[in-house]
Amino acid sequence: MSDESEKKQASSDVLSVGTRVLVRRRSEAATGVIVEDYAELTDTAERGHEWAPVHRWAVALDDGRLVFADIEDLTVDIGK
Repeated sequence: MSDESEKKQASSDVLSVGTRVLVRRRSEAATGVIVEDYAELTDTAERGHEWAPVHRWAVALDDGRLVFADIEDLTVDIGK
């Protein structure tokens, strides 16, 4: 089985709190679990926070770090 068949590109309908994901950034990739969804806070137009946008997903990485990511940074990890 290839890596491609074990990972599914993330979309908001498959992501939820408790989903295992692979977080990909320019400098690294790490796996973890989504612990919070900030969807209702991501529309910053009304709040005047365009200079500091809210990332939708909080992810507890397996190495102990907490990161915040957008949907394009995530891939569903069904490997574990």
